[in-house]
Amino acid sequence: MAKGEDLDGRPIKPITICMIGAGGFIGSHLCEKLMKETPHTVLALDVYDEDKISALDGYDDKIKHLLEPYTVEWKGRLQFHRINIKDGDSRFEELIKKADLTINLAATCTPAPAERNTRTRDTIYSNFMDAVPIVKCCSENKKRLIHFSTSDVYGETIGSYLPKDDPLREDTSFSVLKEDMSPCILGSIGNIRWAYACAQQLTERLIYAAFAGPENSLEYTIVRPFNWIGPRMDFIPGIDGSSNGVPRVLAYHLIREEPLKLVDGGESRRTFIYIDDAIEAILLMIENPERANGHIFNVGNPNNEVTVRQLAEMMAEVYAKVSGGEAIENPTVDVSSKEIYGKGYEDSHKGIPDTTIINRQLGWNPTTSLWDLLESTLTYQHRTYAEAVRNEQIEENKQKLRQRSERKDKKRQKKNKDKMTEFAAQKKVDKSNATKKNQANRSKGTGKKGENVAIEDDKY
Repeated sequence: MAKGEDLDGRPIKPITICMIGAGGFIGSHLCEKLMKETPHTVLALDVYDEDKISALDGYDDKIKHLLEPYTVEWKGRLQFHRINIKDGDSRFEELIKKADLTINLAATCTPAPAERNTRTRDTIYSNFMDAVPIVKCCSENKKRLIHFSTSDVYGETIGSYLPKDDPLREDTSFSVLKEDMSPCILGSIGNIRWAYACAQQLTERLIYAAFAGPENSLEYTIVRPFNWIGPRMDFIPGIDGSSNGVPRVLAYHLIREEPLKLVDGGESRRTFIYIDDAIEAILLMIENPERANGHIFNVGNPNNEVTVRQLAEMMAEVYAKVSGGEAIENPTVDVSSKEIYGKGYEDSHKGIPDTTIINRQLGWNPTTSLWDLLESTLTYQHRTYAEAVRNEQIEENKQKLRQRSERKDKKRQKKNKDKMTEFAAQKKVDKSNATKKNQANRSKGTGKKGENVAIEDDKY
């Protein structure tokens, strides 16, 4: 394929892309690729709510390097719009109408353990309800849509239901996930771990209904990502944006020289793909609509399959190399899923993406090894976050010392107060005893005098 031509040898025409959720990890890399290697224009949309601290804080900082300075060679081809679809802002519809293609990256993943009960409804709303007007607008205006779903829609694999000691459990035919054949097996309604997967699956079904309906008005492609890893995938308060929020960094515990927590021993198996390989796949979808339309694509690297424990051990080894430090002696610690996620947590044991369809349609294959993608990612994270995380540790230690000092002061104050209370109580008792003694003494003297007075009164 020559530069400037699609896979069928046709010249690639410049198009306008409306990218919803452009300020995040994937969006920042996709915008960068489009600006540097294509003539396309991007209308980049992302949320902005200065009064609300959420997982979206700081996301626009991930594309700041593409927006500033304004003298860059792609000036005018990347336009950033702060729009929150949740607010019913109709501007996003106008941007979709102006564009040739809409890419929907907006999503709220399964909430953190501490937020499961409070944010599950938000997860469903964000991944289904907020997607409905996007699908509707694209369908009604005959605009092409690339929707980012999740590999979570597959749910549990068939192999997960086999006994743990069953040799068939490791048979790849029970764990390879195929877009057009594998069932989507989710857990019970009461298990909120599956809320995100269910919402995304419902959005996929809505998109397919808009495509396969009587009017057949929607040209679509659905992307199912399998653990994309790379620079800018994380968030450190005060560096990536707001100073509020929860740190989310792949190497966070390694930077702090703390062991990585492995849920239920880290026995689950996963595949991981480098962001550059994945973005190359998306660019092929963008520039080859005839080959990509009407398809669901797994985008993952089946060659980078490891257990979570193996991943953690490799991360510790790689981070020691890129940081120039010593590897943590005990890089992992086992924790129960109940401790981290609560009672009834479920997860898929093993899920390997089948990439037959994307290879056949787009000729795409990932090339980056697990070691190389970890080395690139952890090098970036060490360079970007190590100093901030260590300063955070210093502040934490100072805070602990202050709290310890405050506890000692409070304990000392309480001890002094108790002594004073005890002293006051004893003083009160002593005073009471002295009063009683004086009263007793007076009673003896007064009694004799009283008798004399009484005798004298009788005289009258």
